[in-house]
Amino acid sequence: MKRNLTRWLVGLQIVSVALTGCAPTQPFFYGERGDLAHYIDRVQRIEYPDLDKEPLPEVSQSMEPLSLDNQNYEYLDLTLEEAISYALSNVQVIKALPGTQRQNADIASILLASPVAQLSTVFDPAIVANTTNSQPLALDGNGNRVLARGASRANQVGGVEDALSEFDAQVSAFLAYNNTNRARNVGVDSDGKSSNIFNPTPFLADDGNAQLAISKRTATGGVATARSQTVYSSNNIPLGIARAVPTDYTQIFEAQVQHPLMRGRGTLMNRIPIVLARINEDVALVDYEERIRNLVREVEFAYWDLYAAYWNFETARTARDSSALAYKIARAKFNQGNAANGVAQAAATYHDFEAQFKAALAGSGPGEPGLLGRERNMRLLLGWAATDGRLIRPIDKPSVGLAKFDWESVKAEILTRNLDLRKMKWSIKQRQLELISAKNQILPEVNLSLTYRWVGVGGQLFGNGNNPPFPQGGSAGAFEELFGGNYQEGAARLDFIPTALGSRRQLTDISRAQMDLVRSHRILEAKEESAVSLAQDYWLKLNGIHDQMTSFFQAYQENDRLVQIFQTKFEMGDSSNQDFIIDNLLRASQQRARAGLNYNLRVAEYNKYMVELHALKGSLLE
Repeated sequence: MKRNLTRWLVGLQIVSVALTGCAPTQPFFYGERGDLAHYIDRVQRIEYPDLDKEPLPEVSQSMEPLSLDNQNYEYLDLTLEEAISYALSNVQVIKALPGTQRQNADIASILLASPVAQLSTVFDPAIVANTTNSQPLALDGNGNRVLARGASRANQVGGVEDALSEFDAQVSAFLAYNNTNRARNVGVDSDGKSSNIFNPTPFLADDGNAQLAISKRTATGGVATARSQTVYSSNNIPLGIARAVPTDYTQIFEAQVQHPLMRGRGTLMNRIPIVLARINEDVALVDYEERIRNLVREVEFAYWDLYAAYWNFETARTARDSSALAYKIARAKFNQGNAANGVAQAAATYHDFEAQFKAALAGSGPGEPGLLGRERNMRLLLGWAATDGRLIRPIDKPSVGLAKFDWESVKAEILTRNLDLRKMKWSIKQRQLELISAKNQILPEVNLSLTYRWVGVGGQLFGNGNNPPFPQGGSAGAFEELFGGNYQEGAARLDFIPTALGSRRQLTDISRAQMDLVRSHRILEAKEESAVSLAQDYWLKLNGIHDQMTSFFQAYQENDRLVQIFQTKFEMGDSSNQDFIIDNLLRASQQRARAGLNYNLRVAEYNKYMVELHALKGSLLE
């Protein structure tokens, strides 16, 4: 009965498995909904970092922005030298873009939206100098340094200290213990004991091994290693003929030198990674100098733009006040009959100048920030608060005389000191070193290894001195025997490992390095051509803008004279020709304002192009 019941249960289980098949039971989760709302709510919840970092006082204590309605400020006179000094003293994140092209975009927007990796700081050269390779120094089982024999490339090395660390001495040590308990394949007597005194069965042994080594890479490409080994042995081999003492110690001290004879040989090859690392640091310094140069350039640009903005504001105010006076007189004297046209024209001109006055102060849109916008941009470059109750006012006068440069001197300075050309020349030096390293890889690897060791064997590790030589008496120490210098050994080994048949990879690497070098030379030539062309462009613009500046200044003077003439006639109240007088007065006022605006802009541009030429020559930071 019990057997039948078991059969029925087994059969029922088989049928159940067959009916259910491979359809798994869906998991059940607490709070589960079909639209996964609970999961989505958890995953898409916005979190804010809990960072213990207070904002700068320049940010947290900044005042309400200055505007047309808020003009509660006092003037702060600032020289150009002071502005540059403040900017360089407060710089942490360099508020300037790389390259030689002028910045037309909003610096604040660029800094806020740029990824961290694209921003430059004063820490960048130090970060490059402290870049390290994450791979540790490699050692073999004997404590010898294992050197990488591949070609060196500039983008695979860190800083100089990291490259020099390849020549640091590396200490290694290990301690090993082994226990043996096994039968031997030897003849035994009736008691099951081995008749072979050299091979007892079972064989019981305790063995230990300790090693301490120090290994260092040499400047010529070799490896020098000093090594100490201690070996302990204890087993059940019977004392007598087979064994003098139950335990013995072996102490070894050896010196080993491995040196390449072909690939990787010589100081030239082994100093290439260090030189590449040093050039990487030099390139980082050039990049840093470029950003600082651009910062100084932007500060000077902002200074002269602010200077021009003040004069544009003053010109707009003068034009507005003049048109307001004309409108007031016209309305008082000629606000009847046919003279109403002149009054309306004077009113329209006044409102136009009023709008220009407000735009000159507060700005009129992208590219026209106005006086307050220019001042705020200057504050950002100086590292000051956006508003602190003071309004920066430039007091240095711009250069208006024609600047004279010697073309040959300018050209020589550009080819010698230009930052972009200097960085490209460093790149060529790196390509030359990479080519030398690539050519060395086609040589076979031929390594010579020489080893010399001192050996001491004793029944004890140290001994108590004045013991007979081991194994006599068995009480001599291993160190005692070692220092006796009676046992010395030597070894020599020559390894030969050529490249793979055909040397395809090595030849391809040489071709790549050669093409990289040629490419870098062509790029340098193109950059030199571009630099000289850009210098000529700045040279011509300096002369052209100076001529325009002179013309606009003369136009401003002539229109100012016309304004005074027609204003005198206008104030006299000549009613016979009043429309003509009002029309010419307003027209002369507009032309005077336009000439003054253009003159101020040309003065700023003239000084900015002198800055551009000095930046191109590499003399801006002097």
